[in-house]
Amino acid sequence: MAKKYQKECKLKDGTVVLLRPLVAEDRKGLIAFFQSLPEELRLYLRHDVTDKEIIKSWTENIDYNRVFPILALDGDRIVGDVSLHRIPFGWKHHIGTIRVVVDPEYHDKGLGTLLINEIVELAAEFGLEKLWAELPLNFPAAISVFRKAGFSSKAVVEGLVKDLRGRNTDVVIMVCDIGTQYGF
Repeated sequence: MAKKYQKECKLKDGTVVLLRPLVAEDRKGLIAFFQSLPEELRLYLRHDVTDKEIIKSWTENIDYNRVFPILALDGDRIVGDVSLHRIPFGWKHHIGTIRVVVDPEYHDKGLGTLLINEIVELAAEFGLEKLWAELPLNFPAAISVFRKAGFSSKAVVEGLVKDLRGRNTDVVIMVCDIGTQYGF
């Protein structure tokens, strides 16, 4: 599946982006992408993506059955990254977790919605029943994008996490019922 997956898609402004899985050769481009993001966007990511060793581990240890990362490229430049995280065993084996980051220059062009929709479709192909996303409550634009892709808010947990500056942050948990999305 991973080697065959590749799509060209047109954004709202006419920009054509290529969607394809992350490969080891993307290391330098992925480092450049994450380092170009403003700090206020990186504050809510699960990893210090400015650490080249973290990106190196991601590109050296690709396991598409555990994490399916998709890049959005405008020419040779990475402008978006979305990943589907799966748990192979246990009581959550039917649930995937989604994480998405879009270059601010590509906000409001439909790229976030496109990437999330791609993951929802892939999750259905992989036989997952639900997708889970955790978002900072103070990111209403991101919450709106997830809603457009079929996610609904299930809970808000006040002060659950701390951002990289140590500030308490509220989190909204959103879930997409893939069966409902695709009529299963």
